Amino acid sequence: MEVEPRSGPLAGQVALVAGGTRGATKAIAVELGRAGALVHVTGRSTRGAPSPMARPETVEDTAEEITALGGVAHAHGVDHADPAAVAALVHEIAARHDGKLDLLVNGIWGGDPMSDWEHPFWEQPVEAGLALLRQAVHTHIITAAAVAPLLVANGRGLVLELTDGKAGDPYRGTLYYDLAKDQVTRLALGMAGDLRPHGVAAIALAPGFLRSEAMLDHFGVTEATWRDGIAQDPHFAMSETPWPSFALTWESTLGASAALAALGGRPRRPRAFLAPLPFGRPGPRPRRRPRRAGAALPPPC
Repeated sequence: MEVEPRSGPLAGQVALVAGGTRGATKAIAVELGRAGALVHVTGRSTRGAPSPMARPETVEDTAEEITALGGVAHAHGVDHADPAAVAALVHEIAARHDGKLDLLVNGIWGGDPMSDWEHPFWEQPVEAGLALLRQAVHTHIITAAAVAPLLVANGRGLVLELTDGKAGDPYRGTLYYDLAKDQVTRLALGMAGDLRPHGVAAIALAPGFLRSEAMLDHFGVTEATWRDGIAQDPHFAMSETPWPSFALTWESTLGASAALAALGGRPRRPRAFLAPLPFGRPGPRPRRRPRRAGAALPPPC
């Protein structure tokens, strides 16, 4: 028998958080569970079977963290580049909840091993670049296409696409990474247009330069000592943690508040908001200074 989630503003809602093993997507999964949603969280990294990211975090860790907070979560080891595996996942969720699904968080990434920050595009293997796009963009399309029929049938809901930056941003410094992040933003725009007549919203959320688990390891620091990393790269001063209560930040932004209203079933037509929304401690974000040609870039987040 399904355990009822704790009470909260999202009690009774069912969420699928794709790619919720670590970083911002994990933080969102945890906060959704804290807010009362029943969370299905997926990732390629499972106990005893790490993904090519070769990280210690697992999808089971995320589910257990939600459970420890009094929420309800189910962990699924899924490769979202496999349409059959995604279809089976969505079928399982639909069967478990009588076709109900309220929220898709598309936070799949896994592109770090394929991102080349040292060479221009013509010196990079095309196969590696296309593999990055397969992992970081095609997975989002595969997952959204499988989930959309449930949202449309319910006549309400939200698709949240996690990305970096916003439309029209300057070049990010390496071609395939730039394409991946830009295409996910554009994906949210297209999905919003198709889903709007059915009462479903789609937005893109750009968390910014995050102090994820991998980023802290990259700089050899912890969340408590992160400022020590600024000596290695001044850009690290602009980084933010994914872990302050996401619910507070979510409510503090116009676009996300409208998305929550759509998710909560308030009687108004959802809209698409395609701008980077603050993620981390509320307050003004530092401006990124324009980079000169050839300037050092921060590591990918």
